[in-house]
Amino acid sequence: MPVQTSIQLFTVKDALEADLDGTLAELASRGFTAAEPYDFVRRAEPLAAALKANGIAAPTGHAFLASTSFVNPDGSGTTLPVPTPDVVFDAAETLGMTTVIDPYTAPARWESLEQIEETARLLNAAAEIGAARGIRVGYHNHAHELEATFDGKTGLEVLADLLDPRVVLEVDLYWVARAGVDSPTLLRTLGDRVIAVHVKDGTLDPEAVAAYPPADQVPAGQGVVPLEEALAAASALEVAIVEFDHFNGDLFDAVEQSRVFLDEKVAA
Repeated sequence: MPVQTSIQLFTVKDALEADLDGTLAELASRGFTAAEPYDFVRRAEPLAAALKANGIAAPTGHAFLASTSFVNPDGSGTTLPVPTPDVVFDAAETLGMTTVIDPYTAPARWESLEQIEETARLLNAAAEIGAARGIRVGYHNHAHELEATFDGKTGLEVLADLLDPRVVLEVDLYWVARAGVDSPTLLRTLGDRVIAVHVKDGTLDPEAVAAYPPADQVPAGQGVVPLEEALAAASALEVAIVEFDHFNGDLFDAVEQSRVFLDEKVAA
């Protein structure tokens, strides 16, 4: 089965909020036929209609399944409750989505094995609900899951060992590099559980990465993240997803450059 190239819609969040259909039309004109929605429960029907109108599928999406309230992208918490798994899966079905991936858990939840066990319990419980509806559950990493270590294993590896076999992983290659971990080795360790990767590049310049959002990100293949080696090490890859947290330049040109890079490397 060929690997599908996609784009995380958070990349174009400002444009998307301003003009849903126009933004998806622009992505389609840049060669994208798949996208990964975020915060999709609140707009499932209009998003599904706009995706269909522009010939874009949504095989995966991001929604909180292991947190009781929304977590901001900078790691700060909120008191805004998240939808229940059943509500999330209702929206996923509307979008034709087959895998729902938890995008983020707070760094403070990776300080002990007990906290990781609780995250695994919540993901496993969501996976049980999803399985009855034909929807897989996954988890997406940032740097903190890899910076936390327990007896020589990263927190992400500890989590993987605790997960129900039905729970998959989406590895963000940029954040792996930010954590100082070798992504090809990590992907080989995690094995067939990794069905998706975020293909995100950067210079890893210390001053630029200290900013929020990171100021070092560049089109795929133009930075120092070992993307090609990581892609080759992902043995069960189904979806490779372009993403930027931030880009100082023409964002649509940048995502198209990343798509071209990715299509070439995945095809190879």
